[in-house]
Amino acid sequence: MNIKKLINTACTALLAMTIATPMVVETVSAQEKVTLTFWDENAGPQRTPLWEDLIAKFEAENPDIEVEYVGLPKDEAKSKIDAAIAANDAPDVASLQSTWLPEFSIRGALLPLDEYYEKSELNGKINEQALTFNKNIVQDGKLYGIPYTQNIDVLWIRSDIFKENNLEAPKSWDDFFADIETLTNDDMFGYTLRGGAGGALHIQRLMYAYSGIENYITEDGQVTIDDPLHKEFLEKYIKLYNVYTPQSDITNGYKEMVATFDSGLAAIVHHNIGSFGEHSEALEPDQFEAVPLPVSKEGNYVLEGGNAIGLSVFSGTEHPEEAFRLLEFLNSEQSQSTWNESVGQIPTHVDTLDDEWIQNAQHIAVAFEVYNNPETKLYQPPFYLPDYRSILDNLVDPNIQKLLAGDMTVDEFLDEWATAIEESNAKYQEVFNKEN
Repeated sequence: MNIKKLINTACTALLAMTIATPMVVETVSAQEKVTLTFWDENAGPQRTPLWEDLIAKFEAENPDIEVEYVGLPKDEAKSKIDAAIAANDAPDVASLQSTWLPEFSIRGALLPLDEYYEKSELNGKINEQALTFNKNIVQDGKLYGIPYTQNIDVLWIRSDIFKENNLEAPKSWDDFFADIETLTNDDMFGYTLRGGAGGALHIQRLMYAYSGIENYITEDGQVTIDDPLHKEFLEKYIKLYNVYTPQSDITNGYKEMVATFDSGLAAIVHHNIGSFGEHSEALEPDQFEAVPLPVSKEGNYVLEGGNAIGLSVFSGTEHPEEAFRLLEFLNSEQSQSTWNESVGQIPTHVDTLDDEWIQNAQHIAVAFEVYNNPETKLYQPPFYLPDYRSILDNLVDPNIQKLLAGDMTVDEFLDEWATAIEESNAKYQEVFNKEN
């Protein structure tokens, strides 16, 4: 028997069949391909192309999987995901803020990833503290999100404007307020603040950075939101509005606030290192830099713990194995390095930390300077409360606008905020104690 002839005959026959029946082959191929949906919780012109490029590379390496990218505006993402969960129409995979994990896991919306991670090539490669944090904040202690990026709050300053005015970066809160006043003139405001969506997180982080308080809730269940030092800070802070900040700041979300700084309308903005990408596109390297938030009344840096974003698989997915393959690819060393370098944040994959861009990035150096300082303290908000983010987003955010407009006093603002958290915590502890 001539084996070579048989092979040639078979190949010729297969080729002929392929040419003769192309629709059949294409239909079978399409049926075998799995389609996943991926939701990005912070879409925009700077980040969306990054995800689309990474997804294209994943699809090239995994021809059996097609991924549909859906970009959600940051200020609307949580509500859109809430609605999708309620309608049983959640995506397969999504980028989620760590603070959303407790609520989503209690609602049964997320797939536990513990077994997937243990068998994955990611095992041992993702920052262990970030993983442990994600487990600690959910009620059942399981892993519902694998972080791909870490963040830190900073002040972004127009270093060229500071230099022109013979000013150094503010190291104390007195410097902070004084510099804002000094830098305000007919052409520029000293500061831009976040009065719209997401403003609660900004004010919370600034208050604790100012006071140095490390306990969000004391052992006897008292919330420290309404501490006198926080009132002291907030009284000073709201006086900046519409004098040393633009009037339009009252409705500022993330995009508007960053745009105010990048357009040259403000000399200082409080955000995080994640807006590096936007700043670097709008400004020259010698025009801006990141500096730490001023030290607290106690003389040390105080930051909010859990400032990370991760990838999660939703429990309703029909393709959990393929969904985790996508998560695994997006959390790989190369993917994390590419995404974080462009955005300006800190990757969680340990193999990225020796990358040249990390060693040379000014804002990353500031982050490590603060995190590695032995005096730095982290306070922990009650992420475990299912309605923690709902309180901030639906109660505190709207109240900020009332505060800035003069329709609410600082005492009323802080009291309403503290009461909501205390009541939520009391209910949680009651249920938790019954179950245990």
